[in-house]
Amino acid sequence: MSNIKLLSVIRAPLVSEKTARLQESNQYVFEVATTATKADVKSAVETLFNVKVEAVNVLNVKGKNKTFRNRAGNRGDWRKAYVRLADGQTIDVMAKA
Repeated sequence: MSNIKLLSVIRAPLVSEKTARLQESNQYVFEVATTATKADVKSAVETLFNVKVEAVNVLNVKGKNKTFRNRAGNRGDWRKAYVRLADGQTIDVMAKA
């Protein structure tokens, strides 16, 4: 897979209290492209972070309905991936560019 395709598959790491707890059990969460498959996510993470991926779970998140000044709208749907790494592997999601 080309580098442009790899960078378009993984949008951003998700950092929250829940994902911090998951990192203790060697799982990381990423926002991914809506068209990304498990195989795409696995190859992108392995190539970009030089780690060995054991499993990938992907799920769709529905956008919320919101109102702003009596005008209804909705946020877009998006997709996230839970990536479990092999033992001894880590990713520094808080690294600065």
